[in-house]
Amino acid sequence: MKMMLLWPKLGAVCAILFLTRSESADRKFGSLADIPQAASCSAAEHRQFDFWLGDWDAFDTDNPTTSVARVRVTNLLDGCVVHEDYQDTNGLKGQSFNIYDASRKTWHQSWVTNRGQLLALEGSFKAGEMVLTGVEVAGEKRKLARGTWTPVKGGVREIGVKSADDGKTWQPWFDLMFKPHQP
Repeated sequence: MKMMLLWPKLGAVCAILFLTRSESADRKFGSLADIPQAASCSAAEHRQFDFWLGDWDAFDTDNPTTSVARVRVTNLLDGCVVHEDYQDTNGLKGQSFNIYDASRKTWHQSWVTNRGQLLALEGSFKAGEMVLTGVEVAGEKRKLARGTWTPVKGGVREIGVKSADDGKTWQPWFDLMFKPHQP
């Protein structure tokens, strides 16, 4: 019975502590309106990968008549992220998230798949091409991986190469042509 009489008092004490804590947090951090807004992603550097945006059918360049994947590339998060949704005809599904990191003046891509793969690439847009490089880890083996995206007449070409000797030599990995999707 005495416990039931304490509940209202305990509730009042908790409310006072909460309000006191909230007021001190406001004094320390200010209001949400005082938090500086991040720079928008409208600068030219943020638009360098926009040539890849679209709804695409992907073809191996050695077999340009048979689509190997459907690829949708869109802008997300107020145009700050270029998002790729890759659906291979053999069941591989992947997504990449690409962003220009203005603080480091570099492009970053995180590629993930339904097979548990993760590949982080970084690089830049030079001479009309986006070139991103990273380290692919498969078990104990580490290889450099590089992707090059180039806008070409009728679409976008992506060439992937790998190196097992720290970039001294490169071996072909894939060569894809993205053409606008045909329903």
